[in-house]
Amino acid sequence: MKEQFRPHIFEGAIVAGLTTLEASAPLDDVIAHIERDGGVIIRDYFDGETLKEARAETDAALETAAWGQDDFSGQRTKRLYGVFKHATYAATAARHPIYNGVAAHYLERTRPILLGEDQVEMVPNYQIGVTSIIDIHPGEGAQPLHRDDSVWQWRHHDGYNQARVQLMVAITDFTAENGGTMVVPGSHRWDDTRAPKIGEALPTEMAAGSALIWVGGTYHGGGTNNSDSNRIGFTMGLDLGFLRQEENAFLTYPPEIARTFDEDIQKLLGYSTCPPSTGFVGHEGMMADPIFLLKEGADAK
Repeated sequence: MKEQFRPHIFEGAIVAGLTTLEASAPLDDVIAHIERDGGVIIRDYFDGETLKEARAETDAALETAAWGQDDFSGQRTKRLYGVFKHATYAATAARHPIYNGVAAHYLERTRPILLGEDQVEMVPNYQIGVTSIIDIHPGEGAQPLHRDDSVWQWRHHDGYNQARVQLMVAITDFTAENGGTMVVPGSHRWDDTRAPKIGEALPTEMAAGSALIWVGGTYHGGGTNNSDSNRIGFTMGLDLGFLRQEENAFLTYPPEIARTFDEDIQKLLGYSTCPPSTGFVGHEGMMADPIFLLKEGADAK
């Protein structure tokens, strides 16, 4: 008998699931729900036409995707990385004002540094750290609950800064039965000594075209697919610009491929510097912004 979803008791309160907001919701409301729960669902993140195109592009891309080979990647799950090479909707997702607004709030935070005796305020930018299409098939078990910022061995304490804002766009409906992403509400406020329990995790239930946005400190994981159909999502991380990208963008999207993208996407993929100069290219005795390498006629001597 399949287990039925029931509201969970979390820190003394009954929690039915993450809040769903409209795509027109004020950014302050979106951030307030993330502050409280660690994540929020945005309805109709993709409009109907974009979703239709996204499903077609995703189905075509998944024809070459391989099955996972371990418990974390999944034995009955297909994953495809470097999504900008396969789908135009990746750029649409990256440019969404709500996603960028949340990323700017958590990642573009002023950091004072000293240059000699002068205190200078630096504001980092953000970049795309990883993209993936995740196709969970019937019979797949739950993924171990984890924090995305563990890729940098990030530490969590009172007042810590977030390193990532993650996105999961539902290409198909996400339900409790088909493995909708499990999220532990409030776990972004935990330190590094408290382990997540599966009973604390809630399934993300959202219609195709909606999106889950959460921060890197929130415990989550793919759910068990007890249904008779696969569950497909597109995920992307926007990360602090001075951190190493989880997916090596310069090998995934070398200049000959990156030149086919619009400049804003090129910069988000890492062909840019983070203040003051992280990621520069040495060129003619100068610390140059790498975007120049993608310009027509550029000569990297």
